[in-house]
Amino acid sequence: MLRNAEQTIGNIIDKQGVAFISSVDEEGFPNTKAMLPPRKREGIKCLYFSTNTSSMRVSQYKENPKACVYFCDKRFFRGVMLKGTMEVLEDSSSKEMIWQAGDTMYYPQGVTDPDYCVLKFTAQSGRYYSNFKSETLIIE
Repeated sequence: MLRNAEQTIGNIIDKQGVAFISSVDEEGFPNTKAMLPPRKREGIKCLYFSTNTSSMRVSQYKENPKACVYFCDKRFFRGVMLKGTMEVLEDSSSKEMIWQAGDTMYYPQGVTDPDYCVLKFTAQSGRYYSNFKSETLIIE
């Protein structure tokens, strides 16, 4: 049994330079993409990512919010897959919450750029893999 799952998984999330997010396309197939790690997290329940409003992923989440996020710690060959839902947030407070200096490289009009939005992932369950064993997690 994984002790202190939130701390262990939170440490994995915080130390990765890449997050893999998955959405469901119009034919019902999973689509996975590498992203920069979350800009903010609330425990392991909510993760916030920045992205382009015009992206294919955003349109897929608007059609079907089912999502998956995966983090892999290559050094210790362990990982965590979180299943849940992804919301597309376009309100100014959400955008300001995760805005960082240098983001104008991606969003030239700044924090109010219409092509900038926030993806809020809310985890419901997951799987943790370490030491040749997997464990199911319920996230509350």
